[in-house]
Amino acid sequence: MKRTVITSLRLGIFAGILVFAANAIQAQNNAEQIVAKGVQHLGGDRYLQVKSQIGRGKFSVIRENVVVLFQSFVDVIVFPDKERTEFKGNGTRLTQVNAGDTGWVYDGDHELIKTQTPDQVAGFKRGIRTSLDNLLRGYWKGEAELSYVGKRQASLGKRNDVVRLTYKEGFIVEFEFSSEDGIPAKSIHTRTSANGEEIKEEDRYAQFIETNGIKVPFIVDRFVNGKPASRINYETIEFNKTIPESAFARPSNPKEAKKDFKP
Repeated sequence: MKRTVITSLRLGIFAGILVFAANAIQAQNNAEQIVAKGVQHLGGDRYLQVKSQIGRGKFSVIRENVVVLFQSFVDVIVFPDKERTEFKGNGTRLTQVNAGDTGWVYDGDHELIKTQTPDQVAGFKRGIRTSLDNLLRGYWKGEAELSYVGKRQASLGKRNDVVRLTYKEGFIVEFEFSSEDGIPAKSIHTRTSANGEEIKEEDRYAQFIETNGIKVPFIVDRFVNGKPASRINYETIEFNKTIPESAFARPSNPKEAKKDFKP
């Protein structure tokens, strides 16, 4: 009698493990299918074959629903981890450059070239991890696990599918896609500030425009703790231009740093 009970318990536990494993596999398949659908929406193989990108447009900083800073920018990216961004506006100029674990900043107001702090470099790396390109092009593989979270309310009568990247050290970023057509909608993550405060940051993607068979969001709105914080509004985007290594090299003097990037 006892043996029969024990056997039944073992069988029940084994069946539960099988169900759990099957559900986990199904969730993984769902996540991969959602990502694949997002890739197809943005151009499929053409999107995946992008190695570099040059974007030009306007950048706005928003406080209490009011634009407090408005600048033009040129953003140069060599995927996965090199970026040069030049900001200009109101007589000021700022250039920020990152390449892997290194970075420098040119402060035009004081005509100084500064080495980025560890926090600034960490912020750049976090920006890569939370980017749509990082998810869809698979740069996270080997560093994070992809999983399916479920559906989430998006707007009245609409829902988004949510997938999650969980990095080895525990950092989590979630991405939302329209359940109707698979269009990327949001990237969401939480970070901890220097004083220990948890800050929720959310990027919302809009105005997808096709260029040479590749679609990208021309508007990216950043929300911090639910409030508008900034807007990136691209005017033009070019793909797979040749970007020289000199674009990311630290200039020897402020005069060199003042020069505009020219592909």
